[in-house]
Amino acid sequence: MDRAINWWTRRCGGREVFVLALPLIISTASWTVMHFADRMFLLWYSTRAMAAAMPAGLLHFTLVCFPLGVAVYVNTFVAQYKGAGRPDRIGVVVWQGVWIGLAAIPVFLATIPLAPSFFSLAGHQPDIARLEVLYYQTLTFGAGGAVTAAALSTFFTGRGATRVVMMVDCMAAVVNVVLDYAWIFGRWGFPEMGIEGAAWATVVSQWFRVMLYWRLMMRSGNLQKYQLISGRRLDIPLFRRLLRYGGPNGLQMLVEVAAFTIFILLVGRLGEQAMAATTLAFNVNSVAFLPMLGMGIAVSTMGGQQLGQNRPDWAARATWTSFWMAGAYMGTMAVLYATVPDLFLMGHAAGTAPDEFGRLRDVTVVLLRFVAAYCLFDAMNLIFVSAIKGAGDTRFILLTTLILSPMPVLAGWWGVTRHGWGLVWCWVVITAWICALGLTYLGRFLQGRWRTMRVIEPELFANGNDSQPMEPTVQYAGDDRHTG
Repeated sequence: MDRAINWWTRRCGGREVFVLALPLIISTASWTVMHFADRMFLLWYSTRAMAAAMPAGLLHFTLVCFPLGVAVYVNTFVAQYKGAGRPDRIGVVVWQGVWIGLAAIPVFLATIPLAPSFFSLAGHQPDIARLEVLYYQTLTFGAGGAVTAAALSTFFTGRGATRVVMMVDCMAAVVNVVLDYAWIFGRWGFPEMGIEGAAWATVVSQWFRVMLYWRLMMRSGNLQKYQLISGRRLDIPLFRRLLRYGGPNGLQMLVEVAAFTIFILLVGRLGEQAMAATTLAFNVNSVAFLPMLGMGIAVSTMGGQQLGQNRPDWAARATWTSFWMAGAYMGTMAVLYATVPDLFLMGHAAGTAPDEFGRLRDVTVVLLRFVAAYCLFDAMNLIFVSAIKGAGDTRFILLTTLILSPMPVLAGWWGVTRHGWGLVWCWVVITAWICALGLTYLGRFLQGRWRTMRVIEPELFANGNDSQPMEPTVQYAGDDRHTG
């Protein structure tokens, strides 16, 4: 009992991790509600619309990944600046992320005319391909908002003000769900737009997040302390530093999501039923996966703050504490997926014809057993990759992604096209991929090179927190320089 109490109350123990992570878990859980409701309403509208939403949504997310990955990585800089006692640098680095989001908008819009060609090459059924094009093209108008909102949110997450992020994301999720229902089905004076209405609801909610974060960040008490006015300039040295460490993070996201998108497009070649069941299984899995993204953000934040204070042992403690908490949650969800899958399918079944849903349900239950098999490895992946990201070890993460990500695509293509293996083979491949990622990042964390890495400027770290004892040697991630 004493040991359990100490685990909960000690520095970077259960209570501290829980207090920081809970608002972020609620925040990412709101994304779960948003995506779950979006797919459920589309299934009620038509199976074809739901089948089209996943590949088109993944292609859209692939487009957004690189700038989003760089913008999200601002969180590590903010956390380490806070730990080093340099709040004056926080506003400057947040603005570098905002400029990335704004500059990417014309690039996103330029892809709109390319969508019909891409989805025609994917080999999907013409009526599904038409819906995919419509969904993708509409989502593109919110891509810049997604990146900009991610950059603005780091001002709060990196400093540990996670309740603000919870509030903003929950409000945006409510806006999205309400507009989803109104625009998909034509309620309350809105036109009935089906899958296009779902996309417009997402666009509005993304820019709504930008507006809320902006208003909260620009409060008078923050302006001087964090240099939010004078820091609006493009700081070339800091911008380059952000690209040096955030660039590999963005590329890693791009490659990994691109591989997953290609894999899903391959599943789409197996037919509407296979694509709909895969979409439904991943939609159900979002109940477990998306809240754990909040835990991952908490790990990066707490680890970054402790490394900014030169406390790698406390960063390690926070990581292991987070892993045991995430493992307990994901393990519980794995048992539920395997034993009571219909509990998670009730909402989808409610608005669908029984005969039509019965066939879809039987396939989805099998796929949820695969989800149950990889749940714990997914938690391992999320926690340990977040820990080493929080230190700046993004080049290793990129290298791992470049090596491992082509494997599920090649294995899936080989099995489907050469041997005629179907949906079960595809899910065997995806399960093996997730397990391999989790074990790889656990091994890297145990190796311990992250303990001596920092992303902030060496002179700021060395001089910004004199009260903290310094390690004998500090390596700055990606540099060969050392300081005593």
